[in-house]
Amino acid sequence: MSIVRLIARDELRLMARNRVAVIAVVLLVLLTLVAVASSWAHQNGIAELRGRHAHAAESAFKAQPDRHPHRVVHYGTFVFRPLGPLAAFDPGVDAFTGNSMFLEGHRQNTANFGDARQSSLLVRFGQLTPAFVLQVVAPLLLIFLGYGALARETERGTLRLLMLQGTSRGQVVRGKLLALGAVAMLAGLPAMIGLVGIAGQPGALALPMLAIALGYAGYLALWAVLILLVSTLVRRSRDALLALVALWAVAVILLPRVAPDAANAAVPLSNRLQTEVAVARDLRTMGDSHNPDDPHFAQFKQAALDRYGVATVEDLPVNYKGLLAIEGERLSASLYDRYADASYAAQARQNGLVDWVGLLSPTIALRSLSMAAAGTDFAGHRRFLEQAEAYRFALVQRLNRLQMEDVSYADDGATDAGADRRKRIAAHNWQAMPDFRFSPPSGSTLVGKALPGLVILLGWMAGALASLAFASRRLGARR
Repeated sequence: MSIVRLIARDELRLMARNRVAVIAVVLLVLLTLVAVASSWAHQNGIAELRGRHAHAAESAFKAQPDRHPHRVVHYGTFVFRPLGPLAAFDPGVDAFTGNSMFLEGHRQNTANFGDARQSSLLVRFGQLTPAFVLQVVAPLLLIFLGYGALARETERGTLRLLMLQGTSRGQVVRGKLLALGAVAMLAGLPAMIGLVGIAGQPGALALPMLAIALGYAGYLALWAVLILLVSTLVRRSRDALLALVALWAVAVILLPRVAPDAANAAVPLSNRLQTEVAVARDLRTMGDSHNPDDPHFAQFKQAALDRYGVATVEDLPVNYKGLLAIEGERLSASLYDRYADASYAAQARQNGLVDWVGLLSPTIALRSLSMAAAGTDFAGHRRFLEQAEAYRFALVQRLNRLQMEDVSYADDGATDAGADRRKRIAAHNWQAMPDFRFSPPSGSTLVGKALPGLVILLGWMAGALASLAFASRRLGARR
């Protein structure tokens, strides 16, 4: 058996003799298993609930009786964001961004009913998920198990005895690293088992799962290297413990909490009320379809008359009010899109600033990687919003075309006793409307979004290994 393996075995035996350490490892494994089971059950319950509500909304929309198409435009419908299988591992921002949208004519609504707004305040501190346990709890366990791995040998003088027996500094470090790495693998094993269990679910993608597994394995390995690095640099085990706990508190707790607030202060966002006021103001300047003297719609009216070769809107072969509805929806949608794009750009800059902080905190880099690969980051939420808006616009314009083609202009403006019935069209028209179907991204797209976080983690690992190799040359020289 090689010297490195002997040192690793001796370190593991020493850990096994420590009852507190053994209990801590067992509790972490149990906590991870509970996190896997509870997160799995929670996400399955959410998926079932959203699917049931989506079916109810679709049924209610198609159950409408014969009516005027524009009434259907204002009746609207709800759509719900579906969850991918990897959301059970890392739910990301889903609890805070909302999971449903009300689609109606003339406006774009935001997503509502996030879990954080409907659940207890405990949700705001982080749901118990495998990702949370590995990001926050596992590094702390490794610290308490490995803080004295090398400092203890220096402090007690046993390192010199090993070196006198022909053991090199590098062999000692590699043996300690092998032992702590084995504990890190044991800590991450239950979560990886849960990740493998997700692989059997419909819609699970292999490439994102591989990216998540590599990311968390690299993260735990990085903490093992950092722990040994600090244990190499300090004289006493107590000092190593204090330094590592401080490092954990800053990198895992402080920076991930402070970075979003700093990004929000650097790139402020308009709230919903401010956006609605700005949109209403801009809509008034774009044109008023009810004002016959409005320049834009006067020009639009003349263009419609010229296109069909008639002199008045009454002579048009289509309902002019339907034409107006189509043009008005196009204008309002383009305006909302412009404000939405500005908001997306600002949020992208905020996320970019947070990612830069990932250079100082590997936890932020891992979190970015994990959410991106799971499809539960802001990009995943934006993908849902954009697809919902595309569906809303197509649905509303299809209803506007029904008004243009199937309701006569004379009946649309009539007020006699039978006018209301003549304006109605058959219910099978909205029963034939397609349902909303979310198109998830491909595995390569998700992995592409996760790559920056993986690169940062690899950079951290390269720097930590280089620092450990340099520090180990002077190991035992001070006494």
